[in-house]
Parts: sequence; C-alpha cells; structure tokens
Amino acid sequence: MSRLPIEHGREVVMHFTIKLTDGSVADSTKMSGKPARFRMGDGNLTENFEACLVGLREGAEREFTLEPKDAFGEPNPDNYYYVDSAKFNDETKPEVGAILAFTQPDGTDLPGIVRKVEGPTVTIDFNHPLAGQTVIFEVEIISVEP
Repeated sequence: MSRLPIEHGREVVMHFTIKLTDGSVADSTKMSGKPARFRMGDGNLTENFEACLVGLREGAEREFTLEPKDAFGEPNPDNYYYVDSAKFNDETKPEVGAILAFTQPDGTDLPGIVRKVEGPTVTIDFNHPLAGQTVIFEVEIISVEP
C-alpha cells in the first residue's frame, strides 16, 4: 500500500460525489462503481477541485464545500442565446427545463437548457448546468501513484 500524498503529477484513483446544498446528487462515480483515474494537473479537474486533494493519501475520505466561483463558476450572460421557435420541430419542442443538444460547426453536440419560451423566442442557456451553484465535493482516495 502506497502512502504517497497527492501532489502535482501523481496519478490518483478516487471515488467522488458532487452534491448540491439541498443534498441532491449531481454526479457520482459510485453510481457506476467505476472510480475516476486522472493525473493531477492534466486538466480533468479544475485547479480549485485539485487544491482540495493536495496532501490527501490513500484511504482518506473528505468533504469540501465549494462556492460557485471555486466550482463551476457563475453563469455567464454571454452564454444565453435567443433562438427563433420556428427552428424547432415536434420532436425537439422547447419546454422550460429541457436539455437539448445543438450541433456545433465542428460536428460536436453542445447541451443547452431551455430557460424561457416567450412568443417566437426561446432562451437557451449554454452555461455549465452547475454554474452558480455551491457544491459539496466528497472524495474517497483509493490510490496515489508516482
């Protein structure tokens, strides 16, 4: 059993759960039973999430509360788009709260959340779904390798 502390460049295997302040689970590796594997600093986690992990060792379990600015950021008003409702059809009828995929020029899909349907205008939010949310980041460190 390795007892290395987590630091930049080390490979980490861990289970994580991201919860909202109301206790609802937004994401968790425990649901799939497949822990996350990444190398510190590889861009898989934001700097703020990584900062929570530095110094933890195999077997550690911790919980961190992150404000929006330290987690997924605040919603950016530039990420709201106003789309003509005529661009939708019966299969993709816009309803508030629905998540729709929009194909980008490079062929990738970008999910957007329908925030408002007003007359001929549909407001689509392309911010991260957890933007503006305080989140609780729970981790269970399974291993730390050089």
